[in-house]
Amino acid sequence: MDDASFHEETLNSEEVFAGRLLHVHRDQVRLPDGHESVREWVAHPGAVVIIALLDNGQLLFERQFRYPLRRVFLELPAGKIDAGEHILDTARRELREETGYKAKTWRHLGTLHTCIGYSNERIEVFYAHGLSYIGAQLDHGEILDVLEMRLDDALLAVRDGEITDGKTIGALLWAEKTLSGAWPLPA
Repeated sequence: MDDASFHEETLNSEEVFAGRLLHVHRDQVRLPDGHESVREWVAHPGAVVIIALLDNGQLLFERQFRYPLRRVFLELPAGKIDAGEHILDTARRELREETGYKAKTWRHLGTLHTCIGYSNERIEVFYAHGLSYIGAQLDHGEILDVLEMRLDDALLAVRDGEITDGKTIGALLWAEKTLSGAWPLPA
């Protein structure tokens, strides 16, 4: 079957919650078989995640508390795309704000869709190297630790359940393939 055979037609859309970050919608749809159904989904502005490679061969990571799960997570630097902001500008801003580093070289590697069953969130994956420390500028209320980790150790942390954040796991796939040369860096 072609993609059009799976298409669901939106009959009605209602925003049922409008927050500072997220907007929740309830849509009435017509399914490909002609029946109707309801789809609830979350609108998200999008985000970036950064594979930041230090000259010593290690990657920058962050430890921070994530309220929805009420625990500390180990993850790659990341952040929300502001309205009207170019994704590369977001990546540069987030790397600087959260880790205190800037990078000489940036490459956009691809896009992750983290929650396709209930959100339109997309996360743009960037690779950054040629890093130099210029000082962090954390957002108000942002508390985190920055640490360095070898890629192999990060992959073991995924295997061992120490890294469970989806964007970090997805970006580490890109890191492994890119740093091994299996996937060439885009020009």
